[in-house]
Amino acid sequence: MPQGRVEVVPDDGLTTAQRRHLPLLMVHTGDGKGKSTAAFGLAIRAWNQGWDVGVFQFVKSAKWRIGEQTVLERLGELHRETGEGGPVEWHKMGAGWSWTRKAGEAEDHARDAAEGWAEVKRRIAEERHDLYVLDEFTYLVEWGWVDVDDVVETLSARPGRQYVVVTGRRAHPRLVEVADLVTEMTKVKHQMDRGQKGQRGIEW
Repeated sequence: MPQGRVEVVPDDGLTTAQRRHLPLLMVHTGDGKGKSTAAFGLAIRAWNQGWDVGVFQFVKSAKWRIGEQTVLERLGELHRETGEGGPVEWHKMGAGWSWTRKAGEAEDHARDAAEGWAEVKRRIAEERHDLYVLDEFTYLVEWGWVDVDDVVETLSARPGRQYVVVTGRRAHPRLVEVADLVTEMTKVKHQMDRGQKGQRGIEW
């Protein structure tokens, strides 16, 4: 896409302007670092355009408060106080869990995941948000905690002009197939491979 020019013009009966404003289903997947970071950066960009942003964090522990949450919630407060940007909601769906999963907790987590997904579905049906960030959502599909057919149908047939970005490793092939934009983060090197743990300001 040199200089932002598209390589193919589909015969879909839409004008260039109409096609340009079609909402996107985006997936950030792969083993590399940066999937959630990129999605939260997109959320900040959407806020700046006055969009209503809903973040739904499915996997990272509910006890963690990552830096992006503080920033986005503050931007939501700024919108309420001054009208600048757009509204922001941040939801931790259930108690939170690590993608490595701990033994003996799967049933509770599966129930929380199903309830969280049901809430997202309700909001999509209501056209509540302009942008949905479904952070670490791919694992719910992989572990069978939500039904892939239901996910694909809901996200593909969402009404109105609602954008969705899904993050997480090993995105299901069907989700990849129906998405409009898929980015795979490939790990080349990571400091944790040499025993260096995550750092404040870098990992959270």
